[in-house]
Amino acid sequence: MPRLIQPLDTGDPLGPLPQEFAAIMRPELPSLIKEIGMEVTRAYPEYARLLNGPNGASIRMGVEQSLSSFVDLVAEPTSPTVLRDDMCRRFGRFEAYEGRTMDALQGAYRLGARVALRRAKKVGRSYNFSPALMLSFADALFAYVDELESLSRQGYLEVQAQSDQQSEAVRRRLLHLILTGRPVPRSAIAELCEQTGWALPEQVTLVAVRPPSGLDRISADHDVLIDPGDPQPHLLIPGAFDDARREMLDRTIPGGGAAIGLTVPTALAADSIRWARRVLELVDAGVIEDAPFIPCEDHLITLWLLSDPALLDQLATRELAPVSGISATRRERLIETLRIWLDTRGTAAQMGELLDVHPQTVRYRMRSLEAIFGTQLTDPESRFATEAVLRATQLRARSGQILN
Repeated sequence: MPRLIQPLDTGDPLGPLPQEFAAIMRPELPSLIKEIGMEVTRAYPEYARLLNGPNGASIRMGVEQSLSSFVDLVAEPTSPTVLRDDMCRRFGRFEAYEGRTMDALQGAYRLGARVALRRAKKVGRSYNFSPALMLSFADALFAYVDELESLSRQGYLEVQAQSDQQSEAVRRRLLHLILTGRPVPRSAIAELCEQTGWALPEQVTLVAVRPPSGLDRISADHDVLIDPGDPQPHLLIPGAFDDARREMLDRTIPGGGAAIGLTVPTALAADSIRWARRVLELVDAGVIEDAPFIPCEDHLITLWLLSDPALLDQLATRELAPVSGISATRRERLIETLRIWLDTRGTAAQMGELLDVHPQTVRYRMRSLEAIFGTQLTDPESRFATEAVLRATQLRARSGQILN
């Protein structure tokens, strides 16, 4: 009768299995590999196609290498595993290239382990293996399978990381094309959309971020295009900016410091980001009050009035020419009175309260203004131009500098 084989306690990962166990299992490998192949292809038909394809020999070699390596480690725990490790990583990379998850490969590994355990039980009956030895074999086998899965996962993640980097590069290219502001062949954008799986929306909302941005790309919605490395970081949000997108921005830009452009047709995306960046400039200049997230929609008049500082200077010179020849102090008082009147159309008493002067002083100033400006204050178009200039110069005065 074959002698009873007992496990040894060496303290190594495969230590409980005696080295002579390897000599018993090695002759079983060729038929075991075939059996595992049959079971795996029956459970996972996609692998049957691969085994019969041009990569079939490599796959069989990998399976053989994995099983042989297990037996080698039993015989000699310090045996090298370089070839096995490389094959397992290749398996993982192949799954990623095929566009599958790791589920099928992990299932195949574990199914192979169950087939091997079933064979070991059969052999064990012939050699009178002890229950303790069989338990040690099962523990070592499934620990070994965990190691194989970990190696394959490394290869899988390598491909995913490369794919993610390439996809991000294409997405940034797509964002740049959308924001060029020049006629771009629609086919070029369509091609990049197809490569990234990004659906071109009818409308977009651009967000300008004050650098350094601290953008958390992982927290952004997947359909949001981002270029955090641009000197002027920005995001493109498909569609309108709603509460859900606001919550996303809170996560993506934890420190705030962003201006939310208007929602515009995709072809006008360059305008949306231009306005958003202008809002940040006006915040820095002290014209617009700072906040974590500033909607351009709340400051359209300011954006319009200060859209062209040089033109504003020319317009102010023309509209305020009637008071250019009087002293600076008197000119300042008259212009402030005119501004209050254009803003409020109030009575002398109401205006006097706002200007902190006597109503009679207001009346005197108004008579002077009527004499100086004449029909400029009664003609609707002239009056509107004067009012626009005064509003714009007041906004610009908040910063204490001429905005460029």
